[in-house]
Amino acid sequence: MKKLLKVVLFFCVFVITTNVVGQTDLARIEYTNFPQSSSDNSFSRFKTFFKLPIELNDKGAYLVPGIQYQNANLQYKDEAPFPKGQLEHFQSYAFSLGYTFEMNEDWRFGAEVELDATSNFATNKLMGEDIEYTAGVYFIKSKSNADSIRSWRLILGSRYSTASSIRFPLPIVNYFKQYSEQWSYTLGVPKTNLAFQLTDAHSFQAFVALDGYYANLQNPVYPGQDPEFSGREGQNISVTTILGGIGYEFQFSKYFSFYLYGGHSISNNIRIRDINQDRVYTVNDKNSIYGRTGLKFSIL
Repeated sequence: MKKLLKVVLFFCVFVITTNVVGQTDLARIEYTNFPQSSSDNSFSRFKTFFKLPIELNDKGAYLVPGIQYQNANLQYKDEAPFPKGQLEHFQSYAFSLGYTFEMNEDWRFGAEVELDATSNFATNKLMGEDIEYTAGVYFIKSKSNADSIRSWRLILGSRYSTASSIRFPLPIVNYFKQYSEQWSYTLGVPKTNLAFQLTDAHSFQAFVALDGYYANLQNPVYPGQDPEFSGREGQNISVTTILGGIGYEFQFSKYFSFYLYGGHSISNNIRIRDINQDRVYTVNDKNSIYGRTGLKFSIL
């Protein structure tokens, strides 16, 4: 079980454009809601995923296939210079494949590729523009004692996604430290937190995290009343949010937990973009409260 735990650490460290995923989670069901400040708009998302590590040999090599489904809804009630029906409902189907092996006693290498079909599916068909690709490489070093006190973990890597407006691989840096029986912290992307373990079943944390969503618009919109954007097609929508808040987790069995997070966004951007991922129209950039809850299966 300890060997399996190290394997999954790579593939559940999510980076930019997507959703914050726990580092030891093999499965999760989650609901998120962002009511938008200064408007009647709101963004909500249902998400579920599953990963299955498959041992290839007795030398620490694993294959890790995974699937993920997301259903997102944007209640867009503000006035807009284009029909808003296309921006109300989105779905995402992702398939990933990871591979990892032990480089030596201290370091492990991992690589992952992902194929993602994400769209409003306005034509009820899958189009080429709905498909996005992601690839990443990871290096992890960890030290732990038998009682798990004073343990630490360092993850370094790089990740590239065709859905990102940044046209080069993004670095990954994540450091975890358990410095007492009750206290630990994580520094890095997509989440930085300070966690307190009250009992074996109850824990709390304060955190700053990155969240987001991306989807193709099968029928482009033309928000060109502003001369700066005249004639340009809005071909996709992106939600990018930096969040701060507190969280609670209840572990009601050895592997299953319920969690509840709440807080306020620090930076919030819902934008329509063109084929080059440049902004065409800002749906909302006001900071607001948010909440997230779900169930997860973890190999802890």
